[in-house]
Amino acid sequence: MDAKELYLLSVKENGISQEEYSKLSREDKEALERREGGRYWLAKHHREGFKVCLTGGVFDVLHIGHILTLQEAKKLADLLVVVVATDERVEKLKGKKPIHPSEYRRAMVSCLKPVDLAIIGSKDIMETFWRVGPDIVAFGYDQKPFPLPSPCKSVHLVGVRADERMAKTSRIIRELGL
Repeated sequence: MDAKELYLLSVKENGISQEEYSKLSREDKEALERREGGRYWLAKHHREGFKVCLTGGVFDVLHIGHILTLQEAKKLADLLVVVVATDERVEKLKGKKPIHPSEYRRAMVSCLKPVDLAIIGSKDIMETFWRVGPDIVAFGYDQKPFPLPSPCKSVHLVGVRADERMAKTSRIIRELGL
C-alpha cells in the first residue's frame, strides 16, 4: 500500500488493529507507528507527503449543492475525507430525526467521485478532527466555520451555490411531503 492508502485505512478503522497490522507487509508496517490505545497510524513523516481536506454535513437527501461543495473541497487537497453527522447530532441540530440512518448516508456519500473516505462522526467534533488530522477543513456556504487548532486551515466555500430550489435539503423534504 502507499502512504495515502495506509492513511485512509487508519482513519477508516480509527487506527489499524494489531490483527490487521499483522497482515501487512514489512514495508507497510515500517510506515506506521503505534499510538496510545495500541492501534497503528501512519507515521508523521509519511503523512506530511500529502494534503487532507475534511468536510462534513448531514447528507440526508443528496442534491447538486452537496456535489458542488464536495467537488470544490476536493480541489483543496490530495484526499477528501467527509464526516457524516450521527443521527443524534442531526436530531439535536435540526430538531427532528434524519430520514435515513447515518450508515446509509455514509454509504451514499462514499460513492461520490470526489470523496476518498466517508466516516460517521463521533459525539465530539474535535475527536473526529483529531482522528482525521486534516490540513484543511472546508465549510459549506451554509455552515458556520469555527476555530481550528493550527496549523489547520479553514476554508469557507461561500461561492459554491446551486439553485436553492434544487439544492436545499429542507426545501426538498418539504416539497416531497416528508
